[in-house]
Amino acid sequence: MALITLSGYPSSGKSTRAAQISDYLQARLADPQYQGPRLSVEVLSDDVLNLPRSVYNESRSEKPARGSLFTAMQRQMAADKILIVDSLNYIKGFRYQMYCAAREMKLRVCTVYVVAPADVCREWNASREAYSPETFENLLMRYEEPSSMVRWDSPLFTVLWEDAEIPGAGIWDALTKGAIKPPNAASLSVAKAPTDALHVLEQTTTGMVSTIYAEAPSGGQVVVSLSGSIKLGVTLPPRNVTLAELQRLKRQFVTIHKKAITLGSTEKGRVDWDEESIARKFGVFLEEHL
Repeated sequence: MALITLSGYPSSGKSTRAAQISDYLQARLADPQYQGPRLSVEVLSDDVLNLPRSVYNESRSEKPARGSLFTAMQRQMAADKILIVDSLNYIKGFRYQMYCAAREMKLRVCTVYVVAPADVCREWNASREAYSPETFENLLMRYEEPSSMVRWDSPLFTVLWEDAEIPGAGIWDALTKGAIKPPNAASLSVAKAPTDALHVLEQTTTGMVSTIYAEAPSGGQVVVSLSGSIKLGVTLPPRNVTLAELQRLKRQFVTIHKKAITLGSTEKGRVDWDEESIARKFGVFLEEHL
């Protein structure tokens, strides 16, 4: 239903804000005046995944930890759930990746930016001994601040360390009334062609070329018999059609449709890879180009 991404400096109070957001949303969902769909609220964090803060000490341990968080997020996102991701989420490229995953599932999204001065975060971190001093300073320098000007951070809600309350009403409206954006073209899965698609393509077009040249060397109407009882009519121009012409057009047609084996479509739309469909498309191609 919705994805909430928290972001902020290490030890800035993100988990506290995540708990506040969760409590607020659950209270709104339990309100007798709420007439919407039945929803659950879940918080996903490093602690839930048993990821220690030490994974951020080195990039070789941080990268798989971030991958574990993303995989868990994908697994838990659902149409009947509001998922709150409580983690550093300090890399804008990672936030964009999360945004695309949510769009692919047609979820509403919002980002909550938890703001606290570096000195305050440093003091809180020292009192909890969450991150080592070196890792803490490194994360501060590498932090990429969310921006309401980019689509993957919007709508953006900012919560200051001094604020007693969260902007609950705004978050609620974003999750229940906000626009649901269509999936990114880059995130859509492309239907793969069958493993024998190239073989069927070559075999069908080669057989049609041989049949057409043998039965209608002077042009006109020719009926091509496919495997089984399927027959296909092709209308040729009223002139001698050479084998070289037919082979040249066959090579062009095969080249165009080889791309579709990888991409799943051509400029004129999707391709069906059964023998009859290929034969009909090749017949139309010959009629248009001869």
